[in-house]
Amino acid sequence: MADTELTALLDALNSKRKHVLDILEGLDEEALRRPVLPSGWTCLGLVHHLALDDEKFWFRAVAAGEPTAIEEILGAGESAWQPAPELTAEEVFALYREEAELADGFLAGADLNAPPAWWPDFFGDYRLDSLREVILHVITETATHAGHLDVVRELIDGRQRLVVP
Repeated sequence: MADTELTALLDALNSKRKHVLDILEGLDEEALRRPVLPSGWTCLGLVHHLALDDEKFWFRAVAAGEPTAIEEILGAGESAWQPAPELTAEEVFALYREEAELADGFLAGADLNAPPAWWPDFFGDYRLDSLREVILHVITETATHAGHLDVVRELIDGRQRLVVP
């Protein structure tokens, strides 16, 4: 039963990861770096955020207990929403794919009922109590951001992911 549940959760997560990458397919570097909404985030920044603040933070640091995996994020004082200008779009996409693969490697044999191996003190009373809850959190976060990307892509060039031209 747990294996079936884990498989279903990973299938849902991988579907959302694919959605994120698919909706951005065909956009050039300029479009990926151009803020479209008043908040100022960019498509490339959102993918960078998903790679670092979701895949790397929640799976490698929190679930797998490797808090050093995020020291470079926290210590640099940089926002994951702002990839370094020298990073190309393909490098950011590759980082997202790499972090997803590392997460999948950990998750493949994980116990959904296990508590997170590490928990940051900066969350105060907020807590996720199991790996299951961590996975569901990342699915929700990824799906939400995939929807953001759908809207921004339509504003950029009119493309709609689920509409056949």
